[in-house]
Amino acid sequence: MATLPSPPRNQPYLWYALAFLFAMLFLRDYLQGSSDVRTIPYSEFQQALADGQVASVVVGGDRIRGEYKSPQEGASKFTTIPVPSDLRADLEKAGVEYSATRDQTWFTQVLSWLLPMALFLGVWLFVIRRLAGGAGGGGMGSFMQVGKSRAKIYVETDTRVGFDDVAGVDEAKEELQEIIEFLKDPKRYGSLGAHIPKGVLLVGPPGTGKTLLARAVAGEAAVPFFSISGSEFVEMFVGVGAARVRDLFEQARQKAPAIIFIDELDALGRARGAFNPGGGHDEREQTLNQLLVELDGFDPSEGLVLLAATNRPEILDPALLRAGRFDRQVLVDRPDKRGRVQILKVHAKKILLDPLVSLEQVAALTTGFTGADLANLVNEAALLATRRRATQVTMEDFTQAIERIVAGLEKKNRILNARERAIVAHHEMGHALMALMLPGVDPVHKVSIIPRGIGALGYTLQRPTEDRFLMTREELENKIAVLLGGRAAEKLIFEHLSTGAADDLAKATDIARSMVARYGMDENLGYVTYDTERPNLLGQYGASGERPFSEHSAEAIDEAVREIIQSVFERTYQALADHRTMLETCAKELLAHETLETEDLERLTAGLPGHPVAKQKDSADSLKASD
Repeated sequence: MATLPSPPRNQPYLWYALAFLFAMLFLRDYLQGSSDVRTIPYSEFQQALADGQVASVVVGGDRIRGEYKSPQEGASKFTTIPVPSDLRADLEKAGVEYSATRDQTWFTQVLSWLLPMALFLGVWLFVIRRLAGGAGGGGMGSFMQVGKSRAKIYVETDTRVGFDDVAGVDEAKEELQEIIEFLKDPKRYGSLGAHIPKGVLLVGPPGTGKTLLARAVAGEAAVPFFSISGSEFVEMFVGVGAARVRDLFEQARQKAPAIIFIDELDALGRARGAFNPGGGHDEREQTLNQLLVELDGFDPSEGLVLLAATNRPEILDPALLRAGRFDRQVLVDRPDKRGRVQILKVHAKKILLDPLVSLEQVAALTTGFTGADLANLVNEAALLATRRRATQVTMEDFTQAIERIVAGLEKKNRILNARERAIVAHHEMGHALMALMLPGVDPVHKVSIIPRGIGALGYTLQRPTEDRFLMTREELENKIAVLLGGRAAEKLIFEHLSTGAADDLAKATDIARSMVARYGMDENLGYVTYDTERPNLLGQYGASGERPFSEHSAEAIDEAVREIIQSVFERTYQALADHRTMLETCAKELLAHETLETEDLERLTAGLPGHPVAKQKDSADSLKASD
């Protein structure tokens, strides 16, 4: 395996330092010679000593240095030689203060200059290394580390992640299996003229395991893994990002076959010009241009593969996604129920699990959870079991952990007065009864009036038991009815409106607006979409902020949304009015116990149209009618 070239030695800088040192010594001697020091004969010194003009004297090995009491001929100091043996007696006789010293040798003079300079250079180099982030370089080379790549290099023994550690993304693993086989045997793929994709882009929501999947590819292929984040290319210095891109690919070529992984590619690969409307040259664009050049430049047969991950593919530059650069896009989506079971099994190996725990049941209650959410769920359940000093993690721990993640922490110190508790109880039972009556909505698992989270005074826990990918207009209206059940119950029982339904109204309005503007479910507006799934690069309606439809259409959309909400609310209000007695009975039970489980709700709502017993009776009646 090729090794990186050794950095050049810093010999020129040593010669520069020595030249500077001798120049400073010469300048010091010159300044001393041109100062106000007179060189006088010894006889003149004796006369000045006799006249009392000498203030002090320093006797050296072969020279006398002294200072006048008052300047003589423009000089305040003097020097003279030789030094007689009877000088001490003459100095004492004249009453002059005197001392003695040794003349500095050439070595001591050089040392007196060298030590302060060495101390200064040491402090300077330490500061530069800390600023440049280069702990291993020496001399001026440390500062130049700012243009070096900051990629973390993992050899095959450091990755420690394989496909067995990644679950719930079987389709993505199948797509990447080809990359692994190519890295193990590049020549076999070139035998028929085919070449491996230069770049593979992992696309998916946050927390679905894109980074873990990339490391697993490197672990399975047993090749070096260069990992870096897109934000690490961007610096305050112009040209640093492009230099780091060049250095990263150069290091990877020397260790090929290898994998380069760029996490959060959207920080580096944003569409050029989209976020710089004023024009001009942007440092991010220069870095992106260098990345495009490197993708065009390297040969796939070298055994170099670029992996990248992003959760915002819509803002990436089109030149980055064209064929020949990122040839393949692999979707790493939220796992389905089978995938969630596999992920839970991987994380459950790390905890002491009760044999009675059903991971299939936990997976059924966690629809929409990502891999990171499931890992957090298992950890929260283990923490709850540890808190109650249990020896194993039970199903109840998982249920409470789901409640903590979905609804938030319990706020037991938030005390409500009697009237507020009654309003919250009827509000939550309005949600629960509508969810029990209507088909196609998520089943109710628990109703509580214990405050949770930031602003929730109570909650109705609904968790889907199956994955849904399509919904009809009737099912969406039923979801709106469940959301409006709390507001309708308050108006029915207390004949007033409170602020407790603010979040419900916002969610219901979003669903109704999507029905009208995105899904084309309004007959008057026609089967036309007025909104897009994703915002474009410059905002929802373009650079100028203009909507892609007229003002008349906007008014029609608002009117259609208002009609949907109003009609669903009227149906919800009437349904609760028809079962007012049951609503009040369930609310009293909720006030007494603060929490109602699934079994309690089934017992209290035995006569409700959507109750399991009623459904079984309807099925039996239909069978008799068919007979």
